[in-house]
Amino acid sequence: MSVPRPVLVVQHEDECPPAWFGDWLAEAGVLLDVRRAYDGDPLPDHLDDFAGLLVLGGAMGANDDTECPWLGPTKSLLRVALAAEVPTLGICLGHQLLAVAAGGRIDRHGAGFQCGLLPIGWTTEAAGDPLFGALVRAGGYQDPVAVQWNVDVVTALPAGAVPLAHTAGGAVQAMRVGVTAWGIQSHPEAGRAIVGAWIDNAGTAAGAAEWRLLSDLEPANARLQLAWRPLAEGFAGQCSAAR
Repeated sequence: MSVPRPVLVVQHEDECPPAWFGDWLAEAGVLLDVRRAYDGDPLPDHLDDFAGLLVLGGAMGANDDTECPWLGPTKSLLRVALAAEVPTLGICLGHQLLAVAAGGRIDRHGAGFQCGLLPIGWTTEAAGDPLFGALVRAGGYQDPVAVQWNVDVVTALPAGAVPLAHTAGGAVQAMRVGVTAWGIQSHPEAGRAIVGAWIDNAGTAAGAAEWRLLSDLEPANARLQLAWRPLAEGFAGQCSAAR
């Protein structure tokens, strides 16, 4: 019997692990190969040994290749995934890296730092999407929100990409690039524990918005897990089909 191929996970910071998303993938039977690229873990130049690619978030920008030298190889790996149609999901920074790797554009958000439990503005295309569609159609989740914690946003989609969600200001919240690559600006993996770690890391720079988000997550943790677990399960299905 052949051993199932794992999903390659690119992690950019200690405080941005796979968290809930990793737990949900593992519960769905997915093996994870987590590479802490910021700590010197090597990234492959091909994905032949992997069933999927998950690129996580981080505080750096998608174009900060000089300060964060693993970002260039990560974008190269995303282009490999696109060419080979390897199931791929980018979260927050990963979403932005996917956009840039495929020829899109990121900019600073017009209002600066976005932080909070913010609504998801699904597009009409989202309901029919192979990954996000089940989440959008879920009858028990009619008022979607997610943890948002970012400064940069995708402002121009790569050629041929499909917008799946927009903010009220028009920034891309979720997208599909090619056949089997997706990005989401929000943090479906993050609950109160992860946000608490981000605030601890920010120290005295943490402001009212950050503390308000932490407070809001006290009653929202269970709801967020119920809402976003189907995304991980859907991604697990995409990766299983690719094995």
